[in-house]
Amino acid sequence: MTTATTTPADSAADHIDPAALVASIVPVQTRSERATSFDPADFGTPTGREVNWKLSPIDRLAPLFVDQAGPTGVMQVEVHAPAELEQLRLGHGDAPRGEHFRPEDLPSAIAWSQEAEAPLLRIPADVELTEPVVVRLTGTGGLAHAHVVVEAQPHSRGTVVLRHEGTAQHAQNVEIIVRDGADLTVVSVQNWDDDAIHASAHQARVDRDAKFTHIVVSFGGGVVRVNPSLELSGAGAEGRMYGLSFSDAGQHLESQVYLHHKGPHTVGDVLYKGALQGQGARSVWIGDVLIGPYATGTDSYEANRNLVLTDGARADSIPNLEIETGDIQGAGHASATGRFDDEQLFYLQARGIDEYEARRLVVLGFLSEIVQRIGIPELETELTAAIERELADGAAA
Repeated sequence: MTTATTTPADSAADHIDPAALVASIVPVQTRSERATSFDPADFGTPTGREVNWKLSPIDRLAPLFVDQAGPTGVMQVEVHAPAELEQLRLGHGDAPRGEHFRPEDLPSAIAWSQEAEAPLLRIPADVELTEPVVVRLTGTGGLAHAHVVVEAQPHSRGTVVLRHEGTAQHAQNVEIIVRDGADLTVVSVQNWDDDAIHASAHQARVDRDAKFTHIVVSFGGGVVRVNPSLELSGAGAEGRMYGLSFSDAGQHLESQVYLHHKGPHTVGDVLYKGALQGQGARSVWIGDVLIGPYATGTDSYEANRNLVLTDGARADSIPNLEIETGDIQGAGHASATGRFDDEQLFYLQARGIDEYEARRLVVLGFLSEIVQRIGIPELETELTAAIERELADGAAA
C-alpha cells in the first residue's frame, strides 16, 4: 500500500474558501458594497452586464469610458452669485476636495483624474444667501471633464443651481458637503441639445442637524445619467431628493439614487417623477435606501412615479430598501408606472374639455408636484413652460 504525503503548500492550494469563491462569481448587488477608487485603471470598461450599467446604453456612453484629456474650452462656465459666496480652485489633495467623494465607476474616476483644478463654491458660516447661485454650463462640442465642490459651512443657508445647455460629451462629478446646522439646496437642470451625452455623479454628506435638498431636472440630451448619492451622517440630519424628467423619442434619461441613513434620528424623502412620449423614449430609475445599524429613530420613504404617454416608450423603475436596525420610526418604498387614468380624462371631457387639453392638464398636475418644490419662482415658471412645449411637440409629432 502506498501512503500519500500532503505538503503545506498542497493543502493550501486544495483549500477553497466558499465565501471568497462566491464573491468572485456573484456580482455586487448592494449599493453600499460597490468598490470605489480614484484610479480609472481600477475599473474595467463597462460591458452592460454590471449591475450599475445593465440598463444603460453602453454604446452611446462609450466616449466617456476613454481616459484621455478633452480639448480645452468645451464647457463655457458663467457663475452668477451673491458677493458673499467664496470661489476657489482646488487641486488634488486640497481640502475639502475628496473629503467625502469616492468615484464608483469609470467615468467618475476619469473626471476626477482629468480635472486638475476643481472649482469650489463655498457658502461661509452663518451666512444666508438672499439669491441663488446660478452656474450656467454651456457645451460647445467635444469631450469635457469636471469635478465641482459645493460646501455649506456651519449654519449657512443657500441654493445652488447648475444649468447644463448646448452639446458635449460630459463626465462630471459634484461633491457636496453640508456642515452642522446648514441648510442647502442644489438643483441640477439638464437642458442639453439632442446629441449631448452627460454622465454625472453627485455625492453629498449631511452633518449634524443639517438639511439638504437635491433636485434633478432632465429634459434635454441624448443620454443623461445623473446619479445622486446622499449620506445622512450626523444626528438629526435631513435629506430630500426629488427628480423630474420628460423623455422624448430616442432619449435615455437615467438616475440611480442612493440614500444612506448613517446617523441617528435622520429623515429622508425621495420622490422622482417622469413622463415619456415617442418611439424609443426611455427612462431608468433605480432607488437604493440603506438604513445603517446606528441610524436609530430614522424616518425614510422613497417613491418613483412614471406616466407613459405614447406607445413605444419604456420606463424602468427599481426601488430597493435595506434596513440594518429594528429601531426606526418608519421606512417604505413604492413605484408605479402607467398610462393616463381614463377616469380623470372622462371627468374632464365630460365637462367640455377636449382630449388634448384634458391630457395636458393631467400631465401638468402630475409633474408640477416636483416643480413646486424647487422654491425658485423664475425657474418654476420656466420648467412649467418647458413641459408645455414637450406636450405640444408630442401632439404635433
